[in-house]
Amino acid sequence: MTQILPLQSAHLPVLINEAIEALAITSSGIYIDGTFGRGGHARAVLDLLSADGQLLGLDKDPEAIATGDALSEEDGRFSIAQCSFAEMSAEITARDWVGEVNGVLLDLGVSSPQLDVAERGFSFQKDGPLDMRMDRTSGISAAQWLATAEEDDIANIIKTLGEERYGKRIARAIVEQRETAPLTTTRELAILVDKASPSREKYKHPATRTFQAIRIHINNELEDIKQGLVQALDMLAVGGRLVVISFHSLEDRIVKRFFRDEALGDDLPSHFPIRANELNPRVRLVGKAIKASDAELEMNPRARSAVLRVVEKLA
Repeated sequence: MTQILPLQSAHLPVLINEAIEALAITSSGIYIDGTFGRGGHARAVLDLLSADGQLLGLDKDPEAIATGDALSEEDGRFSIAQCSFAEMSAEITARDWVGEVNGVLLDLGVSSPQLDVAERGFSFQKDGPLDMRMDRTSGISAAQWLATAEEDDIANIIKTLGEERYGKRIARAIVEQRETAPLTTTRELAILVDKASPSREKYKHPATRTFQAIRIHINNELEDIKQGLVQALDMLAVGGRLVVISFHSLEDRIVKRFFRDEALGDDLPSHFPIRANELNPRVRLVGKAIKASDAELEMNPRARSAVLRVVEKLA
């Protein structure tokens, strides 16, 4: 594989070389970075575009938007909008690009800057306000939700979105704690989960799954993924690529099933007398799932769970 950027680059996004390669960039094409973050992938795309190329970045995070605004002032080929990638169709329609987009990239989950800033409340490793919102100007924080949600609802979220087997115990501990004083910081929640968990996974903090579950719920992440995949495919030109990087099994399961279903085409009974190529598949699968190389894992352990999948639009 051609190395687009060296692995030593600062703040290197996960699987950046593989993602850029998968987009199969046409220099004069139109591209969407649905998860702009701090612009690592976007800058790599811009490096391969001519003066006629266009790149639109999307992000819910106001801090990401500030970075994007600065980039748009530097480079007229780039623009940014503050919204979820689940709302990309409106932005693309407004630009009259429907059916003309050559590639969409979605890098799911939380970015390193969000994890590393304690005030965002995403990490159990740093003490900060228990917030977890991608956009802190809208919606309710994790602390607000935990202070009011029913115990069964909390348990269900932790069990289903975090795949945490001790979800009921943790939810009960949260409800008991808030009768004395509500949880307001990440450290308080991490300590509570640690105490409520009767066993440990090797190399994994007991609060990992609980923090993941609450973050996914607060930001409506899985529903955004479902809507974003549909909209991305609708916006693509024939031959355009949809490239998705996921970081945990729930995300990857949604992506894998969506890609598989769109590659199979019409959902007809197996006994129907019809050839496979007559089922109107909308995409073709491009290669197999890609994971980070040993070299990247050595530089960035956060890449260990990343999975990249690619499809190309057929019709």
